[in-house]
Amino acid sequence: MDLKVPITLAIELTDDVIDARAMLNLASGEIEGLAYDDYDTEADGVPFRRKDYEFTSGTLTSHGRDVEFKVDVNGSGQLSISANELLELKTRAAALFAGKPAPR
Repeated sequence: MDLKVPITLAIELTDDVIDARAMLNLASGEIEGLAYDDYDTEADGVPFRRKDYEFTSGTLTSHGRDVEFKVDVNGSGQLSISANELLELKTRAAALFAGKPAPR
């Protein structure tokens, strides 16, 4: 199954945050189609390779509700979420978007 959902990303640098949009594949955890909001990779380089890069988080939004999750970046800059994080995201998102309290 190839189910992709739109997500937003917050790429945290030491003194700044770069916003981006992408698609999360809910079957594999891969993140594709990265598009930066107001950030020029030609001039400033890829954020994940900068010395001031700290971490990346993602947000899945539906009907005004958000679920945040950790994003992994490998050495080549490929974004994904781990299998455990993906399972937790699916569980939390299903509960939140159904209007139920998320399990802890």
